[in-house]
Amino acid sequence: MDRFEAMRLFVRIVERRSFTLAAQDMELPRSTVTEGVKQMEARLGVRLLQRTTRQVRPTLDGEAYYQRCLSILAEIEEAEAAFTGAKPAGLLRLDVNSELAMHFILPGLPDFLERYPDIRIHIGEGDRFVDLVREGVDCVLRVGQLTDSSMVGRRVALLEETTLASPAYLEKYGTPQTPDDLEGHRMIAYTSSATRSAIPLEFKDGDSWRHVTLPSTLSVNGTRTYTALAKLGFGLIQVPRYRRLDDIARGELVEVLRDYPPAPSPVYALYPHNRQLSPRVRVFIDWVSAEFARLQG
Repeated sequence: MDRFEAMRLFVRIVERRSFTLAAQDMELPRSTVTEGVKQMEARLGVRLLQRTTRQVRPTLDGEAYYQRCLSILAEIEEAEAAFTGAKPAGLLRLDVNSELAMHFILPGLPDFLERYPDIRIHIGEGDRFVDLVREGVDCVLRVGQLTDSSMVGRRVALLEETTLASPAYLEKYGTPQTPDDLEGHRMIAYTSSATRSAIPLEFKDGDSWRHVTLPSTLSVNGTRTYTALAKLGFGLIQVPRYRRLDDIARGELVEVLRDYPPAPSPVYALYPHNRQLSPRVRVFIDWVSAEFARLQG
């Protein structure tokens, strides 16, 4: 194992806090990983890692060496790509909401992988908080405003939002033509995970925004239940339009107040702030940004 590969190995051990997980990520035998660290510590004459029965942590020297390794490896990857013209390669670990993946990412993946045949992709699905460094994830796609200052975010899309109701609901309560017509209407309350309170309905009215909280019998914090209740006629909802295109086409949900749309939801590609963006992550973010534009166009 040369010094650069040893650096890559050490970086992965620090980030994963585990010899075993680092070995899996690097596709190496665990014995090779253990021996590589021993040789590195012997060569440098310092102890880089503290081992316990549950976790591996860097020493003070190890933390300093880790930061230098990040910088050196990023420079090497950039230099090689610039001078050799080599295409990005390696494993890209991505975490993304499953509906976002199904609609915007999976359809174009054959084209992406044909363009970059040396990139392999692992897709994790979820909306939960992901510790990118600890979990070995290179990039996450998330909908909503940025709240984590430890991440660098690039906005790759704005998702059109829409207001929906079932035909049965509209037959009972009427179809509003403007926000002023919402008197007497009801909504299904979607509860914010941050504030635990209902998120008001939002409408763009000219150059201003109107926020309306209607009476509600039911509150939820999951999108599937939110939509299912709307189909059953319990009230108005606001969701990303792409998610409900099939329901709209089948007539199970009806768009209302199209002239007063909610604010679009931003989609961000996030990666750790202490990382120089690797070529494989950079080309993926460029590609996915273009895919959102194409599919929404």
